[in-house]
Amino acid sequence: MAERRMFTKKVTDSDAFIELPSSAQALYFHLNQGADDDGFNNQIQNAMFKSHSTTDDLKVLMMKNFIIRFESGVIVIKHWRLHNTLRKDRYTPTNFQEEFQLLGLKDNGSYTLNDVGCQMVANRLPQVSIGKNSIDKNIKENNKRKVFTKPSLDELQSYIDEKQLNVDAQTFFDYYESNGWMVGHNHMKDFKATLRRWSRTNQSKEQPKPNWLGKEIVKDVASDEELEEMNKLLEDFKWN
Repeated sequence: MAERRMFTKKVTDSDAFIELPSSAQALYFHLNQGADDDGFNNQIQNAMFKSHSTTDDLKVLMMKNFIIRFESGVIVIKHWRLHNTLRKDRYTPTNFQEEFQLLGLKDNGSYTLNDVGCQMVANRLPQVSIGKNSIDKNIKENNKRKVFTKPSLDELQSYIDEKQLNVDAQTFFDYYESNGWMVGHNHMKDFKATLRRWSRTNQSKEQPKPNWLGKEIVKDVASDEELEEMNKLLEDFKWN
């Protein structure tokens, strides 16, 4: 059974719904939340407990035609198919098939007890869900993921020359050819972005290293020869 439940403002913003007591409105929402994929709910007491409502609120929903109650005690949300429609592959038919067969479907999509001129709801197939997850999935299916194509050495060199990057094309190519074109634990997605990052890294490595014991600091303490020797001693400590 699908987990997501939706509500159309055509119902919840209608004058008839707004005029309901707040406890009846709360009960309506909880009955919807607990309904199966066809809008049936037989856990009425549970919904009443969650919404802090009473049997009077249930009666109001019945009288105002927001729910249909059957002799078995189960109810169905009258406007269920205005609120929710599900993809066929995500739809689980209701267990209340006897009650389901008693329903017709009006032109506006609302349930009604079977009457002449109303199409049997059992003949209607589930439609595409309006839930966000379904929308996102359809978008992903329609927009195919761009597949990474390994660049040639000439392509690398051409882009390096175009952007004047500080990268050796052969070194770059050999490195990623040897590791399956992986960047960390992921497959490379954009070789141009990776080239630009290599260039920035190479430039930073070529920046002159600071003179940790420069003349301006120790000119009165050490000679030039002593200063050079101390910098050599500190070289490995600071940079390796």
